[in-house]
Amino acid sequence: MDIQKAMMASAAGLRAQSVRMRVISENIANQDSIAMEPGADPYRRKIVTFQTELDNASGVTLVKPGEVAYDQKEFGKKYDPGNPAADAAGYIKTSNVNGLIEMMDMRQAQRTYQSNLNALEATRRMATMTLDLLR
Repeated sequence: MDIQKAMMASAAGLRAQSVRMRVISENIANQDSIAMEPGADPYRRKIVTFQTELDNASGVTLVKPGEVAYDQKEFGKKYDPGNPAADAAGYIKTSNVNGLIEMMDMRQAQRTYQSNLNALEATRRMATMTLDLLR
């Protein structure tokens, strides 16, 4: 694999993980949301999917973020009979975001991002060293 292809692959990985971290941040920010009226749904957790894409010009298979899907896990329930959004039994729907899972996903995304950044920097150093040798 030549240097340009390696840098393209790492850059694509950086972009994909960046999108993933933004979606995870949105999930964390909305983890405490509740339904605003009886029968309504609160914030639903989002999940980033990834796809591979062949760059025809270079022949490199790159990763890219796919569609953002919604987690179909059931919503939680919280007993709060005084809330205007409570159903007849006194329960309100809470978001299906689990903060612990989101933090683990964020940590994995950060580590993957850092790995791609390290690969990009190593490739840049190799290119610089090659140019120095050619002088």
